[in-house]
Amino acid sequence: MGKPIRVALCDDHAMVRSGLHRILAEEPGIEVAGEAGTAEEAAELARRTRPGVLVMDLGLPDASGIAATAAVRQASPDTRVLVLTAHSDLVYLRRAFAAGASGYLLKEAADIELVQAVRTVASGRQYVHPTLGAAALHAGAGTDRPAGPGGQLSERELEVLRGIARGHTNAEIAAVLHVSVRTIETHRTHIQQKLGTRTRAELVERARSAHLLVDDELP
Repeated sequence: MGKPIRVALCDDHAMVRSGLHRILAEEPGIEVAGEAGTAEEAAELARRTRPGVLVMDLGLPDASGIAATAAVRQASPDTRVLVLTAHSDLVYLRRAFAAGASGYLLKEAADIELVQAVRTVASGRQYVHPTLGAAALHAGAGTDRPAGPGGQLSERELEVLRGIARGHTNAEIAAVLHVSVRTIETHRTHIQQKLGTRTRAELVERARSAHLLVDDELP
């Protein structure tokens, strides 16, 4: 028998974590490595325990689960994130995968499909809740990515645009992305050239229309 799959849990509700813990602990070949209730705790837990899978809620008190997913992947690149949420909108699914998630499961099916989802992402494959997978296939894969006369934005330009739309300064965005302020200024110039925009208000509108701020609206 191989090594057990070590799974960490992140949800701000203790009762939910307890229920998930129970489901996983009863399965052979799976052990729970720890629990977290915030995005910050999730990143630290991943860094400290290096679980094979981290089950992530989207609605956290200190940050969105989408931002937390990216933080976990940065803290422990080998940890695969399985999003477990009540949100069935494809926008959330796409944003989660764009942030580095490997799976997306609705809470309504957790008691039946959680173990299968954990084993699937632990094996290196992706898992999407069946109904959402069919809907995503029908709608077409990929994230909404703004484009204009100058072409489509890159992933880094999307990150910068998201920061601008949230009201962050160039210096604040640079600190988060670990680059220089001059680099952010260059990205901003390229973004405006590509989208054909001149004002911050126009950039914010483009970000909202592309659903780049959807995680800010999570409960």
